[in-house]
Amino acid sequence: MRQIAIYGKGGIGKSTTTQNTVAALAEAGKKVLVVGCDPKADSTRLLLHGLSQKTVLDTLRDEGEDIDLEDIMREGYENTRCVESGGPEPGVGCAGRGIITSIGMLESLGAYTPDLDYVFYDVLGDVVCGGFAMPIREGKAREIYIVASGEMMALYAANNISKGIKKFADSGGVRLGGIICNSRKVDNEYELLKAFAGELGSRLIHFVPRDNIVQRAEINKKTVIDYDPAVPQAQEYRTLARNIDDNDMFVIPQPMTQDRLEELLMTFGILD
Repeated sequence: MRQIAIYGKGGIGKSTTTQNTVAALAEAGKKVLVVGCDPKADSTRLLLHGLSQKTVLDTLRDEGEDIDLEDIMREGYENTRCVESGGPEPGVGCAGRGIITSIGMLESLGAYTPDLDYVFYDVLGDVVCGGFAMPIREGKAREIYIVASGEMMALYAANNISKGIKKFADSGGVRLGGIICNSRKVDNEYELLKAFAGELGSRLIHFVPRDNIVQRAEINKKTVIDYDPAVPQAQEYRTLARNIDDNDMFVIPQPMTQDRLEELLMTFGILD
């Protein structure tokens, strides 16, 4: 069983990328558990065809700790298993604690069954606190993929996340599996992301082009593969899933200095 965490700047498209990748893996016959680590509880929406998942924290608040696995886990597209950690009420408490509580609960209820091929953790934003870093700090997820684009702040966040991976590489055994580009149609974006991944000592796992079919599928509460499996964008997600499935390059990243990152951005930002 491979446990994978998806990180990246807030709003970069982690949940969309994760769910479409999971759909491609499930379509190929893989058994996948998705654990949403975002208080918005939208990490499984496309797999479940709507925000119909009761979160772990809401269930614990409403029913106490005497709960069963079926109370917090639902089956989605192609029998994917879906869990949402949830979070506290807005402005109250630490959302990161929801991740810690949820993973502990899933372990105690036997969610990590031997037949699983993958567990995906879709993690909110940057590595900003102990709670959100938990999947990598305690070795729950050994593989990290960072979703980025050619935008400066997305790369800044990706570089910062790499610092977190490096910090916990020895204690948790975590490694960077690669960079996923969720394209924003920035100038020289492919070349920039390939160079960025290389600077970290890693590689660009896949360049996912921008296509409005993704938004149309989301409006219909589906992944692209579920919504229209024949479109080119569906094949892009299949390629991404295959690249992850075949990946054997896992590294301790070497984050850049701020000056080097800005130099890289400047170099590719002025190419013709």
